Amino acid sequence: MITYIGTPKIQTNRLILEKFELGDAQKVFDHWISDERVTDNRVSAAHTAVSQTVERVAGIVSQYEKEDFCYWAVKLKGSGELIGEIDLYDFDEATGNCEVSYSLGYRWWNQGYGTEALRAVIEFGFHHTNLHKIAAAHNTDNPASGRIMSKAGMVQEGVVRDMIRNSKGEYKDCAIYGILEGEYFSKGLGDKGFILNVTG
Repeated sequence: MITYIGTPKIQTNRLILEKFELGDAQKVFDHWISDERVTDNRVSAAHTAVSQTVERVAGIVSQYEKEDFCYWAVKLKGSGELIGEIDLYDFDEATGNCEVSYSLGYRWWNQGYGTEALRAVIEFGFHHTNLHKIAAAHNTDNPASGRIMSKAGMVQEGVVRDMIRNSKGEYKDCAIYGILEGEYFSKGLGDKGFILNVTG
């Protein structure tokens, strides 16, 4: 049975994962959600006005009262700079399964931050939420995201053709990845000190 504890603060070696605040909207807009290099890998189109982002962030913040809502702002530990987002969603009580998604600002690609954030959330899911499986998907023309998933211990399970249609009307094949609680612990993936602290 899934144990819901909302969106606690998580600290890793280089990152802080914590709740969004309304004042984050400008940084969200500037750092990734208005950037087509990032949003081309998402279903939703790039924002063209900060007001769109304000509405989106307000929607996220309004849901933090729900225990089954797990949505983090990803910040650099040293500077507090907001660089991305990551969330667990589509919880299935019958199976104990859920999905994870993430976005990082282009300036912070290829520096290991995506892998570090994903490892932390996977560890949170298995250690604190009692999940059975965490799944994710990425467009096959975005192999860098697949490398993040692989480095976090996830295994590719297949490819779904035309799984999504992006904001430009383009169909995209998606590679499906997953990691099971049993293999997570059997491979010792949680023993590498990625999470330093989890607090409410």
